[in-house]
Amino acid sequence: MTKEKTMDIKAVKFRKDGFYSQPFAFGGEEGQEKFDKNIRYRGSLQNYLIDTGNEVILVDTGLPAGFPDGAPEETAPIYIGKSICDYMDALAALGYKPEQVTKILLTHKHADHSGELRSFPNAKIYVNAEEIGADELKDIPNLVPVEFTDGPYYNFPESQKIADGVYFIKAKGHTNGNSLIVAENEGLFYMFEGDITYVDEALYANKLSVVFDDLPAARETMDRVREFVRNQPTVYCGTHTPQGYENLEAKRVMDLDNPVPTVLAEIDFSQKEDSGKYICSVCGYLYDPAEHDGVAFEDLPDDWRCPRCKQPKTKFNKA
Repeated sequence: MTKEKTMDIKAVKFRKDGFYSQPFAFGGEEGQEKFDKNIRYRGSLQNYLIDTGNEVILVDTGLPAGFPDGAPEETAPIYIGKSICDYMDALAALGYKPEQVTKILLTHKHADHSGELRSFPNAKIYVNAEEIGADELKDIPNLVPVEFTDGPYYNFPESQKIADGVYFIKAKGHTNGNSLIVAENEGLFYMFEGDITYVDEALYANKLSVVFDDLPAARETMDRVREFVRNQPTVYCGTHTPQGYENLEAKRVMDLDNPVPTVLAEIDFSQKEDSGKYICSVCGYLYDPAEHDGVAFEDLPDDWRCPRCKQPKTKFNKA
């Protein structure tokens, strides 16, 4: 008798050595001034791959190829890290080709999650119906709007089954179309989240980040995530912290009452050549003075906002 192949879950790693300051990661409800800007949690960027044995499913698709590295600054609230490689090279390093991918599950529209969608023309791209019209998703023909027609999934009111053991769950807050994915395998629940938290410390401490479209909805989602984690053996796989892939590789079940000891980021803030370009740390928009009549980023008015996600200048890092 042939043994049925079990689900195989892997991290697609493409950025490392970043950081998230405590005010950014914790200050969404109480205000950034309540937290210590000198505490910087480790940051990275990775997405995830679920090989069910019958099909290959991606959770998000990284930054677009050629996206520039930012430069870490002591005054910046976050730094998304330096490139390991482009997303597609990271996928290839795991032994997979684009044509093998049958489905992509998008947690939300931002460029660090949707950057390479166009590299998978044969895959069905599942996205919360509320984000179908987003700028980041324009002119992508293979989008499948998710309407969450399968009812509750445990304590989450709205879900849609994507494959055996794989569920797409409404998790509004960070964006209005934010979602999360859960894969069930060998008695564990693998929870893949985009930006519900940026670091695991925020989940342990029950703190919201400063980036959200709907604060009450973000709080409701956080409460549901914490309730789920308390009641189901959950491996919590985040996008923006190396704890995400560390949890995955160790099959480490999240225990809210016994946090994993924090290892703070170690960052080299030595000066680098200034390109004059700045990157939005939230949506990935690149401000290039050459495309804005030569106006330097520093000379933009204080109330200027990111053209894409409407975040303030403080959310931009040097490129």
